[in-house]
Amino acid sequence: MTMDRYGRLIDYLRVSVTDRCNLRCIYCMPEEGVQLCSHDEILRYEEIVAVVRAAAELGISKIRLTGGEPLVRLGIVDLVRELAAVPGIEDLAMTTNGTLLARYAADLAEAGLRRVNISLDTLQPARFRAITRRGDLRDTLAGIDAANSAGLTPVKINTVVMRGVNDDEVVSLASKTVTDGWNLRFIEWMPVGGDALVHDDWRERVVTAAEIRVRVEAELGPLVPARDLVGAGPARTFRLADAGTAAGTLGFISAISEHFCDSCNRLRLTANGKLRPCLLSDYEIDLLDALRGSPETGKLQDLIRQAIQAKPQGHRLARGQRAQARVMAQIGG
Repeated sequence: MTMDRYGRLIDYLRVSVTDRCNLRCIYCMPEEGVQLCSHDEILRYEEIVAVVRAAAELGISKIRLTGGEPLVRLGIVDLVRELAAVPGIEDLAMTTNGTLLARYAADLAEAGLRRVNISLDTLQPARFRAITRRGDLRDTLAGIDAANSAGLTPVKINTVVMRGVNDDEVVSLASKTVTDGWNLRFIEWMPVGGDALVHDDWRERVVTAAEIRVRVEAELGPLVPARDLVGAGPARTFRLADAGTAAGTLGFISAISEHFCDSCNRLRLTANGKLRPCLLSDYEIDLLDALRGSPETGKLQDLIRQAIQAKPQGHRLARGQRAQARVMAQIGG
């Protein structure tokens, strides 16, 4: 087990397997996309496995595969199978936009993937197209059904709430926890990538978790604390009081209004081999040279320890400092 300078146990690694995505969500990347890494710059699967093995020996037990969109990378099922077999890895999950999940869910489950989080910011087809700039809502809904059928549960639905974009849907989305048993998490919009790179009014777009809760309770009734789901992470989880214990859950991730930096337990590995101690800081440690020079476990572990000890106590958004070098799709969220 490895602690950082502030006594936080670091046991979670998010691994971006690609910077490519089949969508262009407005909070994630610019409409024109981003400058993609060349094929040679992207970590090979065997390199990802080497990093995960080294990290597991230091106490990392949770892995989440991200992108871009992880399902656009060929051979992703084979990578899942290899990572699931790494000693010490107890939880292997994936965050996806769900558009390709109907095709892969059963194979991913068979290979050892435990759970999926699916990004879905609206229930309106035309708005879905506008937010993603090219997606089809039906594909993501089919992905949710496929994930449940394959046993990639609990399936969590991640909704980024943006003022003037989709905040008028928080009640209808919350009601899905009752009608469809969804485990929904409302996420405060964070200024990383997409429109945040060119607009300084990002604070005006944030709808706080407290505001969302007030709206939901006004329409649907009181929320009561619910037992945390597996892999709940920073979400504070509730259930509608009148819905019964068979209903789904409603979580709030308040990265802006009530940040959870004091309990942050994660590192992020970018698709081109940079280890990032904090999502909202541009500081990174390069693993690529070590992997392609002499990929010794000891050297990788020294760099991982360095990243752990470099974790800041908290983000500095309140001081006007935010990540500028990468958009969200290049980090993995």
